[in-house]
Amino acid sequence: MKQYDYLIVGSGLFGAVFAHKAHQMGKRCLVIDKRQHLGGNLYCESIEGINVHKYGAHIFHTSDREVWDFVNSIVEFNSYTNSPVANYRGKLYNLPFNMNTFSQMWGVTTPAEALAMIEKQKREAGITEPRNLEEQALMLIGRDIYETLIKGYTEKQWGRPCTELPPFIIRRLPVRLTFDNNYFNDCYQGVPIGGYNRLTERLLWGVETITGADYFADKTHWDSLAEKIVFTGRIDEFYGFRFGRLEYRTVSFDEEIVDIPNYQGNAVVNYTDREVPYTRVIEHKHFEMFGDDVYRCPHTVISREYSTEWKDGMEPFYPINNDLNNAVYARYKELAESETNVVFGGRLAEYKYYDMAQIVSKILKTCI
Repeated sequence: MKQYDYLIVGSGLFGAVFAHKAHQMGKRCLVIDKRQHLGGNLYCESIEGINVHKYGAHIFHTSDREVWDFVNSIVEFNSYTNSPVANYRGKLYNLPFNMNTFSQMWGVTTPAEALAMIEKQKREAGITEPRNLEEQALMLIGRDIYETLIKGYTEKQWGRPCTELPPFIIRRLPVRLTFDNNYFNDCYQGVPIGGYNRLTERLLWGVETITGADYFADKTHWDSLAEKIVFTGRIDEFYGFRFGRLEYRTVSFDEEIVDIPNYQGNAVVNYTDREVPYTRVIEHKHFEMFGDDVYRCPHTVISREYSTEWKDGMEPFYPINNDLNNAVYARYKELAESETNVVFGGRLAEYKYYDMAQIVSKILKTCI
């Protein structure tokens, strides 16, 4: 009998929730992570009394009551509502696209006026079968919104012209003819009170963990410790890149402590013109401090986000799900499905972008 039932490689949300569930069922688990901290990309650092999301903003949202009840049974979530703002050459627009946006863009005041303008621009685009992201956007929302709020931001985010990006990326573009700035349509959303580290710590309560441990530096040793492996890292790396390397986008952060209590008045401001090098600015205190609480803390912390192509040594963030990469991943997936003692889970192991709630839901339904 081996020392553990499960060796869990990676302490991000998939690994932490899996370990929590397995531990509850009496399984012996060891969680390892090559970083010097637990929590993966959910990790926060306390700076000036503010929980700073070190790997970008994370807002938990779901319409699944079981998932919401589960995470709140671990740590209580606040009522933060994601309502980002877009800055285009100094002018501000509400997101997602709604009556506030259309009023700011065109000066319209009624849904009928907004819809008429949208339909007019869609007809002028003359597109019925979009071949790329640009044509998809023009077909859905027209040229003004596309050129002001989509084109520059998207090209910075993906590092490619919109004419070279697949249309599915924005196929479900939210368009509302109501004055509603809530980005998500889900019934529940929020951030853990006290930050995401509390969520990770409580998920892993009672589970053995080791940080600064590189699985691939001594794979034979780590594999020998457990009956099964739960792998949340890059699937191409797991198989030694035998079919080639999958591509990712990554994000870097320029963090700054600002000696004022309120820098931009919102947690998330997107910069949508191509000339501004960063994609957005996050002001972290607004995830957990509301109303007068914002001013009780005399400083604030902001992070400017820069999207770049991933290279070795960087943290991979977003899979690039074009036809070429999907074909390579399909070959790795075939190998993964033949494994009997390895579970692959999460955005890197499954080469798929997941919302956090989808990860939790998947594990709650997994037989352990």
